Amino acid sequence: MGLCVNGAVPGEATKKDENLKRGNWGNQIEFVLTSVGYAVGLGNVWRFPYLCYRNGGGAFMFPYFIMLVFCGIPLFFMELSFGQFASQGCLGVWRVSPIFKGVGYGMMVVSTYIGIYYNVVICIAFYYFFASMNRVLPWTYCNNLWNTDNCAGVLSPNSSVSFNLSSQQSLLNLTLGLNQTLKRTSPSEEYWRRHVLKISEDIGDFGEVRLPLLGCLGVSWLVVFLCLIRGVKSSGKVVYFTATFPYVVLTILFIRGITLDGAINGILYYLTPQWDKILHAKVWGDAASQIFYSLGCAWGGLITMASYNKFHNNCYRDSIIISITNCATSVYAGFVIFSILGFMATHLGVDVSEVADHGPGLAFVAYPEALTLLPISPLWSILFFFMLILLGLGTQFCLLETLVTAVVDEIGNDWIIRWKTLVTLGVAIIGFLLGIPLTTQAGIYWLLLMDNYAASFSLVIISCIMCIAVMYIYGHRKYFKDIEMMLGFPPPLFFQICWRFISPGIIFFILIFTVIQYRPIQYNDYLYPDWAITIGFLMALSSVICIPLYAIFKIWCSEGDTFLQRLKNAVKPSKDWGPALQEHRTGRYAQMSSTRSESNPEAQPLNPEKMKEDLSLTIQGSNGQAHTQDSKV
Repeated sequence: MGLCVNGAVPGEATKKDENLKRGNWGNQIEFVLTSVGYAVGLGNVWRFPYLCYRNGGGAFMFPYFIMLVFCGIPLFFMELSFGQFASQGCLGVWRVSPIFKGVGYGMMVVSTYIGIYYNVVICIAFYYFFASMNRVLPWTYCNNLWNTDNCAGVLSPNSSVSFNLSSQQSLLNLTLGLNQTLKRTSPSEEYWRRHVLKISEDIGDFGEVRLPLLGCLGVSWLVVFLCLIRGVKSSGKVVYFTATFPYVVLTILFIRGITLDGAINGILYYLTPQWDKILHAKVWGDAASQIFYSLGCAWGGLITMASYNKFHNNCYRDSIIISITNCATSVYAGFVIFSILGFMATHLGVDVSEVADHGPGLAFVAYPEALTLLPISPLWSILFFFMLILLGLGTQFCLLETLVTAVVDEIGNDWIIRWKTLVTLGVAIIGFLLGIPLTTQAGIYWLLLMDNYAASFSLVIISCIMCIAVMYIYGHRKYFKDIEMMLGFPPPLFFQICWRFISPGIIFFILIFTVIQYRPIQYNDYLYPDWAITIGFLMALSSVICIPLYAIFKIWCSEGDTFLQRLKNAVKPSKDWGPALQEHRTGRYAQMSSTRSESNPEAQPLNPEKMKEDLSLTIQGSNGQAHTQDSKV
């Protein structure tokens, strides 16, 4: 018959998927590419290059790679091994110590916040992508309805679109004119603020819903849903393109950038070491924070993606490959960004620092303006925003799959697995509805509020508690033996030391640094009111509060006559903790096999008698679609 089982060709189902109930990745390349797409996101392009030049250029690379080695890779390896060993999402893994299941709920809350506003950023990139499909980019000139008298463009509407770069005299006159302008705003900034956003004066003034952005938001969520319609079986195929093509675009833009006049100035500005700054605590704090947030630690996505690995997959190797790829991408993106910004600064006659920016300001104002100077500027603009879309989607896939997997694993019955696609659709619809306020005229204020508070110090606290729970509550010796059972070798001594002492210490340092460096949020010259900042702190608190609330609930529900007995029962691993499949439950886990088999019959090892009984039954794939198994399988 022509039907597939779990995305495999007929006859390969039992060879491909160890876990017939949840499914596995089609192959290991899919997992690596998905994890690279998850870790490599918008921050690699619009945050790291800015941090690098602000914190000593090439000197910043030293603390950055130190933090990668002692904090980034160890935490990445811990989360991958955690999820792979239990074959469970961010909730199910806490069978290791049920009292800490609130950490999993905290990860879900964080992923929900990030998923809501991250897709709004993708939808804005979609808007610019579609707007770039014109003969002339709409933010090139100042002769549009939305422009003000303060607008001063780099190009004249009467000049050739291709812009004669050798006309030094006209550039000199333009520079003089710009310097004499009291309050110059660029066409790209006015396009961004007055046309795309139609930004209001205050965060409480929502105004109207920007229908073009709402439409693009619908497109964003539709794309994400379609790519995840069959779980990791469909997203694993999509990442072959979404995780690799951004590197093609980066390379094209890099080659174009370094051939421009002034590009070397931008690159030197980006890389020139300022070794005196290496003694500043802020530089080390920024390096640690960037590594931590860039790799996606404590979001729940790494645990979720690793849970679909086969049990004996070498996640140690994967964690090193993915972490180094992520950081190398950040460095590479810096060359792409600053070569273009150096070219722009040269032709405006200003210092690179005056055109350098980060966040939305870089992606939607500074870089698009620089692209207007290039011949065939719509082509470069289309490529740039297509790259941003793909970078965003790679992260968004994992955020949505994290939430869906957590719900499906938690309920765990056959019905929810069969209809996993409907769960994915439901989560996507809810995410779309919650994103609508961010498409209003005050949307950018709320987007930045969520970005600054919803996923900041709460992530650090969640990660720190996870390290403590696994290493000290569950026990580092038991966890090292678990990894040895899974990989065939214990974690190297370096990782054992990092997990127990160094990484938690660095995480605590990041937390202290975040508190000391805290400044109330502002957007350009707009200061957020106190009530908005309070909402921001409540969002941050909402994920952390899950941890003590669930701990209290678990202690209350645990068996025992005294508080200490209840606490002890809530802390110790549950009976079904360990490898998901019976065939992998060896050593001390073999003693719990009978109890495990009764509570989860799907985890029983396959045997000929069982296979004969099940030939006419339905095998459930990770996509939740039912396929009748042919007797030839």
